[in-house]
Amino acid sequence: MSNTSQKLSVLEKIGYSLGDFAANLIFQTLLTFLAFFYTDVYEIPAGTASIIIFIGGFIGAFFNIIMGIIADRTKTKWGKFRPWIIWTALPFGIASVLSFLTPDFELRGKIIYTFLTYFFLVLLYAANNLPYVALSGVLTGDMKERNSLSSYRFVAVMVAQFIIQSLLLPLVLIFGHGDKAVGFKNTMILFSVIGVICLMITFLSTKERITPGKYQESSIKQDFTDLSKNGPWIVMILVTVLVFITLSLKGGMYVFYFKYYLDPAAQTVFLDHIGFTSFIGKLNSSLTSMGLTNFQWPRDVSTSAFSLFNAGGIIFMIFGIMFSKSLADSFGKRNIYISFIFLSAISLLLFNFYSKTAIVMVFLTQLAHGFIYGVTIPLLWAMFADVADYSEWKNNRRATATVFSAMIFGIKIGISIGGALGAAFLSKYGYVAEEVNQVPAALEGIKLSISIYPGLIFIISAVLLFFYVIDKSMEIEIEKDLRKRRQN
Repeated sequence: MSNTSQKLSVLEKIGYSLGDFAANLIFQTLLTFLAFFYTDVYEIPAGTASIIIFIGGFIGAFFNIIMGIIADRTKTKWGKFRPWIIWTALPFGIASVLSFLTPDFELRGKIIYTFLTYFFLVLLYAANNLPYVALSGVLTGDMKERNSLSSYRFVAVMVAQFIIQSLLLPLVLIFGHGDKAVGFKNTMILFSVIGVICLMITFLSTKERITPGKYQESSIKQDFTDLSKNGPWIVMILVTVLVFITLSLKGGMYVFYFKYYLDPAAQTVFLDHIGFTSFIGKLNSSLTSMGLTNFQWPRDVSTSAFSLFNAGGIIFMIFGIMFSKSLADSFGKRNIYISFIFLSAISLLLFNFYSKTAIVMVFLTQLAHGFIYGVTIPLLWAMFADVADYSEWKNNRRATATVFSAMIFGIKIGISIGGALGAAFLSKYGYVAEEVNQVPAALEGIKLSISIYPGLIFIISAVLLFFYVIDKSMEIEIEKDLRKRRQN
């Protein structure tokens, strides 16, 4: 196995992180707005939308396993994983746009169209993102450099998340002049162009340093036999599924929480009190004076409150990410993850106890949750790189993409279940799209979906991690042993 310099330059870390920025412009849109787009924009029944998200996501999840096998056995002059990033960039961008178009079909045609476009989007996402994620495991074998790389990439993730969760809905209204269907189309075209450019930069700025020697080559059967005996890998798959069920469920339901559950008058008073309304008024006046009358911040109070809520949480997530590396270096990834995912669960449970007018507490809890959960964000991915090392350490064989394919599989399963649960809960509790006065059961279901349900799932995740054996002392032992093998 090659063992060139394991240090990564700042430029390479930034270049690599742009790949996550590109992917998350699409990923965060799916996570936050797919159910809303299907039900309120394209007018597909919530129960049907739930089935589309579930089936399409599961198919995409299983394709990740196939993609991991293919990527681990790809051999080019650019490496195993980097070529896939450039090969799939443009098709991925095109599929992203197609998935948010609203062709004028009857209901049956709409269902067929959304299923096919979502199906191809998740396949192309897997073909692009699985090699990208696996690339982090072969850029360096230095554990501290991996922690640093994870911090860089997840700042990029947070920037993308900020754009999507805070600005996408206003951009949709601006670019569509109030027409959400046109707005989604124009916004996704913009995001896709930016994403393709970022993926090209990632390809050009990175280098694969860890390459398996011939003695490490193995069959597909052997790869999966190794993984089936890898306890940490099994734990991390289960944790990943649960974490992304939570993120997909609550992330997709916040827009409904602000639009239908929280009191509009209380939201207005809150925005006035903190000066947000005044700020937006001045912003719109400035844009008007410059002749930019088409770029006015929308007047819908729930859109403004929802955007500000997400923005605050994301900013504090970035602060949490900044503390993640030092905490992981000092106490080990596992211990920090257990502690902070449990605290995240507690903060989510608090939302269940707030009234429709408790806007201040809703926002303060979101800020606390953002910081706490932010600490965990880089750790999940860095821990999977450690699992790949653990597999090599135990079996003397490395299958980086296969290990990471299982993680992406877990993410896709989690997103599919979480997104489907959100749409299913809307249907179960009696939600009616665009109905101003929702029935009490629908409002209660929306609240439970951003508080009790995701909070309990996070707690189960924390408990599972007690069975993850790669603590700080084992991390150090694995790193030392593998360094000696690679030098030899």
